[in-house]
Amino acid sequence: MRRFNIHHLTTYTYSAPVRLGTHTLRLRPREGHDLRIESSTLSIRPAAKLRWHRDVEGNCLAMASFRDAADRLLIESQLIIQQYDRVPLDFVVDEEAVSYPFHYSSRDLPLLAAYLTETDPQPCPLLLHWMATVWQPGERIQSYTLLKRLNLAAHQRVSYRKRDEPGVQTSAATLQGGWGSCRDIAVLFMEAARCFGFAARFVSGYSFTALPPEQAGSTHAWAEVFLPGAGWKGFDPTHGVIVGDTHIPVAVARRPESVPPIAGTFGGASLLSMQVGVWITELQGVTTKLAP
Repeated sequence: MRRFNIHHLTTYTYSAPVRLGTHTLRLRPREGHDLRIESSTLSIRPAAKLRWHRDVEGNCLAMASFRDAADRLLIESQLIIQQYDRVPLDFVVDEEAVSYPFHYSSRDLPLLAAYLTETDPQPCPLLLHWMATVWQPGERIQSYTLLKRLNLAAHQRVSYRKRDEPGVQTSAATLQGGWGSCRDIAVLFMEAARCFGFAARFVSGYSFTALPPEQAGSTHAWAEVFLPGAGWKGFDPTHGVIVGDTHIPVAVARRPESVPPIAGTFGGASLLSMQVGVWITELQGVTTKLAP
């Protein structure tokens, strides 16, 4: 078991006091047998009324409602989590899904249908051409081996570049440019996996990494693929690795735009700046600063 302290600070500064609409916060990690929250503190200024619930994906959301106007909004999350996923390869795939291609069972298919549908019903030729370099019909291969190969291929094809602009690049733009943010690379992997017939979903969270600040994002994104018998298994194409105990998932979704860490509205003035900082410390270890 490893323990991490996660400090996530977001500050919005406005040109004058604004009316703050309801803000949706996705900052609390997804708990389970492999991840437990030891302590959690959420501080918001100006003061807000919080209502907690889970969305259709089972993500934990805090809805923050404000009464007072303000020219500055500060949202600060402090977490200590326990991560138990020390052996991410300790799983067994059902016999009928070991070899690729395979078909999901009639029992699972209704639940997985949304994760099998490509964002673009007609994948671009550039994506299909790249997929052909990963696997050719007729090749005998294990399902997990194909996904591992796809994960590494995306990592080798696309260079990571921090991108502050909102939204996600298309797979064609990522392949053509040869670079992308972690969310762009995750979507490329996810789209290719779906074209291969795997159920895939987007994951937003944190990653404890030794990369320097200029090469790491304030949060991190990767993908999960459903393998019968093994469940949802994480793949991080930005780093070309299998997701393990250095990844802390916060929210999952079919599409990346569905799970921003913070989303809300304001009115009455303009936004001057938004500053985000995330610092992850392995307790009794070293501190990795992911953003200024």
